[in-house]
Amino acid sequence: MLITKIPRSTLASIVTRPVTKRFYASSNEAIKKTALYDFHVQNGGKMVPFAGYAMPVQYANMGMLASHKHTREKASIFDVSHMLQSRVTGKDRKKFFEKLVVADLENLPVGQGTLSVFTNEQGGIIDDTIVMQHQDSLYVVSNAGCAEKDLAHIRKHLTDFQNQGADVDVNVITDHSLIAIQGPKAAAALEGLVGKSLDDFSFMHGRFMEVAGVPCHIARSGYTGEDGFELSVPTEEIVNVTQKLMEHPDVELAGLGARDSLRLEAGLCLYGNDLDETTTPVEAGLTWTIPKSRRETGGFLGAEHILPQIKGGVTRRRVGLFVEGAPAREGAEILSKEGEVIGKVTSGCPSPMLKKNIAMGYVKNGLHKRGTELDVKVRNKIQKAVITKMPFVEAQYHK
Repeated sequence: MLITKIPRSTLASIVTRPVTKRFYASSNEAIKKTALYDFHVQNGGKMVPFAGYAMPVQYANMGMLASHKHTREKASIFDVSHMLQSRVTGKDRKKFFEKLVVADLENLPVGQGTLSVFTNEQGGIIDDTIVMQHQDSLYVVSNAGCAEKDLAHIRKHLTDFQNQGADVDVNVITDHSLIAIQGPKAAAALEGLVGKSLDDFSFMHGRFMEVAGVPCHIARSGYTGEDGFELSVPTEEIVNVTQKLMEHPDVELAGLGARDSLRLEAGLCLYGNDLDETTTPVEAGLTWTIPKSRRETGGFLGAEHILPQIKGGVTRRRVGLFVEGAPAREGAEILSKEGEVIGKVTSGCPSPMLKKNIAMGYVKNGLHKRGTELDVKVRNKIQKAVITKMPFVEAQYHK
């Protein structure tokens, strides 16, 4: 794996460059292409700017709704090469990274991963991330739209840590692309290329394996609520591996449109919509990402703000909603039955599987219990809503 050090000379631009809420590239920003760009176009991909990259939103042979259902019933491949892949090395790597994220890396078994969050000094979420423990390193995947600010944040604290004599370094993986294959037929499609059963490969675990003869890193994880895998593949082989996976009769390509509705049905957050630097893990319903050991010892940025919230409570909480009438989109006001504005919707869409409108948002603490009847203001019209559990569609992760 080719790894590239984070240049100190880029810090000024990294720190000052703004990141838009939905991470769409501005009109004067150069759009980057993943190694699968031509492959997407050849396969009828409708390309749109996202997180600074030209990415497929859907394909000519299958609309967003059909693609969503295909993923739930069979399997789909998503290009996620825009995501930031990093490798953390050195004997002090766990101690260093435990300052930046809320995970217990000292006790995370080799070959296992965890969802975590980068926090700031005020307890807000800088980004959500997957951290995978390997024998000699940590493999980290974080959001494309947050890549520059994540790297600036990491570099700032890395320099301080190194100046104290710590043995740690962080490098960006630049020669591997990333795809996700998601759905109940994903394992069968991948097993045909690895030549063995994957029944003993559990959710949130990672391995180095050959796929169609190509050395890859495979994590059993994803962003859809379905069983699936994320494959870090040498870039020169990414088209070949993707084509090999697509030879399975149940596999199709899927784009950003289906990915967003799938993740919302699964109750998964989108950074910039459902999470931001003013929101703590407790407010976001992500207290479970903070293990007991970290609650006892703290040591991560913002711990003095976050840990008291676990026992003392917060003023607002992330909830799931069923909404009558038109779909409630990002920014729609949530009101009590007395007409008081108590929060806002952060994500919303019609659920293809439930055939009703679903939404995620934040409401005043105390009005967050399941079954609470509320209203949502959509295009100046008051519509009924009720708080429901998440995920909206039951997860199918392989245990």
